[in-house]
Amino acid sequence: MVKLLEKTIRDAVDDGKCFFGTKEALSSIKNSKLIVLSRSIPPSMTQKIVEAAKSAKVPTLNYNGSSVELGRLCGTQFRISAVSLKTLSDTNLKAIIKDAETEKQA
Repeated sequence: MVKLLEKTIRDAVDDGKCFFGTKEALSSIKNSKLIVLSRSIPPSMTQKIVEAAKSAKVPTLNYNGSSVELGRLCGTQFRISAVSLKTLSDTNLKAIIKDAETEKQA
């Protein structure tokens, strides 16, 4: 999952097809295909984003890294606690979600 997710995030950043941060993720949920959350988000904010995403039927994914690592992945020198991906192929989305579920079970 890690390779595909990281490539997908990098491609979205290069194309300008994503939003950074928890506030941006919350406000852009309706236009998103996937929300990626780092480990660094406070539980209350995580719950708020997950609930909003469920009501909009947008999948969320917990990134197994800190906000610093997610920021580096996105090519910034800043911490990024959440990334909202606007465009993502259905094939990649299904593969990423399937891999995430497989990792949870392992």
